Amino acid sequence: MSSENMPKYISYLGWAATLTAFSMYVAYIPQILGNLEGNKTHPMQAAVASLNCALWLWYGIKLKNKPITFANVPGVIFGLIAFITAL
Repeated sequence: MSSENMPKYISYLGWAATLTAFSMYVAYIPQILGNLEGNKTHPMQAAVASLNCALWLWYGIKLKNKPITFANVPGVIFGLIAFITAL
């Protein structure tokens, strides 16, 4: 189905999902700060989240899908930072 034939709410749904995904990955900031203060967390979840987001980012770029692409950029960045600081 081309984007011209999709119901308008699908576009809104995509951007709402982008906002919530973006917020979810920005929520890594307290974990990163805790890691830097010496309260280390296990790095596995952040590593897997970062890899997952990298794959979705690649998928979104290939499809030229802005909501998927924008939603996963902070996951790659903050996931990697959380992973590195947890080591």
